[in-house]
Amino acid sequence: MIGNFFLKMLMSIINLIDLQNKSKIIKFFKDAFDNKVINILDIGAHKGETIDLFNKNFNVSKIYSFEPNVNLFKILKGNQKYNNNKIQIFNLGFGEKTEVKELNIFKDTSSSTINYINENTIYFKRKQRFMSFFFNNKNFLVEKQKVQIRNLSEFIFEQSIDKIHILKIDTEGYEYKILKGLKNEDFKKIKFIYFEHHYDLMINKGYKFSDIDKFLTTNKFHKKYKLRMKFRKSFEYIYENSR
Repeated sequence: MIGNFFLKMLMSIINLIDLQNKSKIIKFFKDAFDNKVINILDIGAHKGETIDLFNKNFNVSKIYSFEPNVNLFKILKGNQKYNNNKIQIFNLGFGEKTEVKELNIFKDTSSSTINYINENTIYFKRKQRFMSFFFNNKNFLVEKQKVQIRNLSEFIFEQSIDKIHILKIDTEGYEYKILKGLKNEDFKKIKFIYFEHHYDLMINKGYKFSDIDKFLTTNKFHKKYKLRMKFRKSFEYIYENSR
């Protein structure tokens, strides 16, 4: 219990520090949309951070939000501020095809991932030591869940979505596979793709940033913004549709 308390305090401090980065993201999109009504696909909802960010600062018509972790999904669904027609929350993940995958859930739930974790990396060992300050159990893997993975183009078709102003993806190293599940005609519906990329070797992604960059460039998207996240070997990127 004490470990959970101090971990929550620490994550709150990190979130406050991240607000500086978020303010830059908000400014970028405000300049781009100028109070225009927008639709958002939020893949990797976590605890609703992206929902809150865009719902508070933009003229949102619809947010489709997705969280594969069933525990977090239930919290999101039970939150009354998300109980409206503007916000739809789904217990889903996305990838290249429809299948069931295993989600590795950590004490720091924002680090949970479908990918294989390389426990021999310096980054993993450092993170494990860090977590041991808060918990007697040094293993920060809490549980594994079977999660439903869908193809994003199939979902877009089923929901009859004809315009996506922002596709946000934060899936701890699964971003490339999600993008590869999109058909060419659905790329045409997207204005901006906003995603996070990890450069540490703890998560075995099976791809490099250059793979994402090449894939997006091939689909007529070009890098417009890059922002380093504090205390992490991670960056946030925004790509714009050049069609």
